[in-house]
Amino acid sequence: MKIFLLSIILTSFLFAQPEVPILKQWANDYTNTLNKTQLETLNYRLKTFEDTTSNQLVMLMIATLNDYPVEYYSHEVAQKNKIGTEEHNNGILLFVAKDDKKLRIEVGYGLEGALPDALASSIIRNEIVPHFKKENFYAGITAGIDAIISAIGGEYSAERDMPADEERQVIPIIFMILIGLFMFFFRGRGGRRSGIFLGGFGGGRGGFSSGGGFSGGGGSFGGGGASGSW
Repeated sequence: MKIFLLSIILTSFLFAQPEVPILKQWANDYTNTLNKTQLETLNYRLKTFEDTTSNQLVMLMIATLNDYPVEYYSHEVAQKNKIGTEEHNNGILLFVAKDDKKLRIEVGYGLEGALPDALASSIIRNEIVPHFKKENFYAGITAGIDAIISAIGGEYSAERDMPADEERQVIPIIFMILIGLFMFFFRGRGGRRSGIFLGGFGGGRGGFSSGGGFSGGGGSFGGGGASGSW
């Protein structure tokens, strides 16, 4: 955990840190990819899941991270919005950077046993990515949410065993630092970006108002989960 937090701090110096939004709904789309009906359906499903289990599962889709590591950004979003309850740390973030073709399932401390890294990776590869490759984002997100909920309930298992070296997706910190230093000096100190526009924060569709909006419960995250691309 300490190494993971240190790597986030170091990365913040090497990359221009993207804006981290305050989420108002369970399903948040800042790319205007999903229509109002789709978002309302997702929000209703996720709100019902929270009401019946106390687990908070949140989805966020943005346009691009502009080279910022997906692992760090999703962790920062989850932490800032305090997804999950303080008592159980039972939050999960399904994050999608659409134009980058990257995604991640960020898992709170309390659910790492029910949704270990290998299982999260299987959900990304086998349930979500096939739909995303066809640019059917609603189907992919829905399939991912269904699989995550099933996994938490003990009803989802990977179709095949993961190789041992993929059991924990540990970020190679030294490699990231070297890449970051290269980018820093390549761009030059005067040319480094001071901020990143992520495609319309505040302008994306919310599409859900019944029963109030999302509010984090104080959950914490330690870097558990899995990343993928398509």
